[in-house]
Amino acid sequence: MPAYRFEAATPAGKIETGIVDADSPRQARSVLRDKGLTPIDLAPVENKSAAASAVIGGRLRDADLALATRQLASLLSARLPLERALGAVVQQADRSIVRDRFAAVRSDVVAGQSLAQAMAKYPRDFPEVYRALVTAGEQSGDLGLVMSRLADYVESRTALTQRVQLAFTYPAIVTLVALGVVVALLTYVVPQVVGVFQQTRQQLPWLTVALIATSAFIRNWGWLIAVAAVAGVIGWRFAVRGPAFRLAWHRRQLSLPLFGRLIRGVNTARFASTLAILTSSGVPLIRALEAGAQTLGNDSLRANVADAIARVREGAPLSRALAAGKQFPPVMIHMIASGEATGELPEMLERSATTLAQEVERRTLTLTSLLEPVLILIMGAIVLMIVLAVLLPIIEINQLVK
Repeated sequence: MPAYRFEAATPAGKIETGIVDADSPRQARSVLRDKGLTPIDLAPVENKSAAASAVIGGRLRDADLALATRQLASLLSARLPLERALGAVVQQADRSIVRDRFAAVRSDVVAGQSLAQAMAKYPRDFPEVYRALVTAGEQSGDLGLVMSRLADYVESRTALTQRVQLAFTYPAIVTLVALGVVVALLTYVVPQVVGVFQQTRQQLPWLTVALIATSAFIRNWGWLIAVAAVAGVIGWRFAVRGPAFRLAWHRRQLSLPLFGRLIRGVNTARFASTLAILTSSGVPLIRALEAGAQTLGNDSLRANVADAIARVREGAPLSRALAAGKQFPPVMIHMIASGEATGELPEMLERSATTLAQEVERRTLTLTSLLEPVLILIMGAIVLMIVLAVLLPIIEINQLVK
């Protein structure tokens, strides 16, 4: 049964919007009139959603997908039919894009398509890993259990990303505030204070002279610096779109002193967790590797996985295939080898994902703990130099007066 997004007026004159299921637009209008609503606008959900996805670029956020997956898993575990479970998710959704996506999926499911086939129309919202697990659940006949595992996976992946982002939020805010304070001092405060010293025609200290020159440069050419910075960012983004340049840059990222291991840890933890849930749900290893490679945000690691897939097809063990590229952490390789030897590969993959995630959290905490005092010291040093540059001429005038 197709779904239609409507806009209708109540008897009191208020406008309501929502989604209604009907076989045709005429039936949809009839359903609305039976509810005491006067239809104003009616459009198929799938057409509007596809247009929004292609033109506007709207997509489900990770938090939205995690919440909807958990709701769907709970409803399916309670033995609710898939059609009714999807309908309940649509009714509980707070954001319109979530309602549109799952309403469109529900329409295709009611029309006879599988859940994975319906979700495949929206690859930006439902990634390959997600769809592979849904397919495995439908084939095994226990979609509720697989969706519950999938909800755990989406929530843990989202939580790790959010923890890393939140850890660097405070240093980023401190940096922006520090830059704003310094620019404000140099462009507004310093010229007014130092102008008094220039009128006295006294010999100014070198620190004051440097401060005056810096202030004049920022006031006269600050706009050029801003334009150059914006142009540099745009140029960099265009350059990174090139496969060769992006691969070289991603390899360089992994070799950075502090951030390299953090980037490697975030990617490998996500990859190991993806492989764990796919293999434990009965997805073939090659398919699991192909889907897991899509979760990697680093092209160098992704190239390593592509090489590993070719080696696994030739009969090589997974641990040896991944170790050939020398990109993945040794602890993960050893755990995979142990899992292959004991026949507990999914369990060892999950354990390695947990270990790597904990290491990422520890490194993030250590790095941010170092960054915060360093940023405060740098900010204090800059402000101290500005204050000294202003006070030194005043001290010299006082000494001359005495």
